[in-house]
Amino acid sequence: MATDRTATPPGTGWAGNRRGVAVVAALMLGAFAFNTTENLPIGVLKLMSEDMDVSLAAVGLLVSGYGLTVAVVSVPIAQLTRSVPRRLVLCLLLAGLFLASVVAAVVSSYWVLLVCRLVTAVAQALFWAVMGPVAVGLFPPHVRGRVIGALSVGGSAALVLGVPGGTWLGQHTSWQVPFLVVGALAIPPLVLILTALPSTPPEESHAVRGVAPDTRRFAVVLAVTGLTVTGVFAGYTYISKFLVDESGFTESRVSTLLLVLGVTGIVSVTVYGRLLDRFPRATLTIPVTTQAVGLLGLYAAGGSKTVAVIMMVLLGASLGPVFMATQSQVMHFAPGRTETAIAANGAAFNTGVAAGALAGGLLLPVIGVRGTFLVGGLMTVAALVLLLEEQFLSVGRTKAWSDAPRTAPADEDVYSER
Repeated sequence: MATDRTATPPGTGWAGNRRGVAVVAALMLGAFAFNTTENLPIGVLKLMSEDMDVSLAAVGLLVSGYGLTVAVVSVPIAQLTRSVPRRLVLCLLLAGLFLASVVAAVVSSYWVLLVCRLVTAVAQALFWAVMGPVAVGLFPPHVRGRVIGALSVGGSAALVLGVPGGTWLGQHTSWQVPFLVVGALAIPPLVLILTALPSTPPEESHAVRGVAPDTRRFAVVLAVTGLTVTGVFAGYTYISKFLVDESGFTESRVSTLLLVLGVTGIVSVTVYGRLLDRFPRATLTIPVTTQAVGLLGLYAAGGSKTVAVIMMVLLGASLGPVFMATQSQVMHFAPGRTETAIAANGAAFNTGVAAGALAGGLLLPVIGVRGTFLVGGLMTVAALVLLLEEQFLSVGRTKAWSDAPRTAPADEDVYSER
């Protein structure tokens, strides 16, 4: 029997669905734990290098190798597990995060740590792929954007609270303690999901397929993700050097500015998340625009401390909402299963992080740190042009479709009106 993809799921709405809210809270904490784990070595880089007697570059590989693993395995593992009940999948992934974190902290070996990181990276790739459809499927379709927005807050908070908190804890104890703490954070969401999430086949959820499948629009969204992330990380990877050498800030002020950027990111994700359902196009176009302005503004006038602070705020208000909005749109336009679509978007994101950092590193000795922001800004402008072109073409196609004689009713694409 065919599945009714538009049927209202359990619960009468966001506020009236206690089980759904509990699952979303669990997934937010899980996203926080995974994202903190991914970037944790950055804050305790020197401690790990000295304790395990390896180079800083070798410890850096624990971060870059993690991101590349997520990029490579996201789509294949999502397809491989598409028929497995999501409660089982999520519980196994969180248990994997817990065990890998404990082993990484207890066994003082670089190679054991590297294997644990790769295992965790595979778990994170699948976690991000399935958590969106799982959470969305527990609520009516009209609050889909709010659900995606809530999940994004958990991931964004990792950079503002998780990594700085782990760094402080590591500096006052040892680098192993933050790993143990992050591993422990996987237990509460595991218990919540085990008790609150129904064990049903993924096919029974209305969120398993895209609302308006469109291969061309889906490809455009993936391209926007890749271009914007590559662009921002081409410059952002070297933001500390820029703020000291070009803007004239002290090292202590740089850490404060990065905190402001992170807090701005959480606030903007929260605000945009509440608008995703009403303004799906604007909630992607606007942050892409502000990102372009922020990067180009730093290049053109970043020597002014006032301008630099304003441009930093614009950057903070851009990257998180861009990724959140693309997550929402790939679910909407997914030509196949939504978890595969989200996995593809995650792969584009992680590839962009690696490509941006690599491009910035190669360009740095040639065009200087300011030049990396120019390149990043131009890449973001290219993403904006691609996005606007797709939107204008979409309006033209919608008008031609509405002017043509109809022989049968057709479902309207809510995105075409916005």
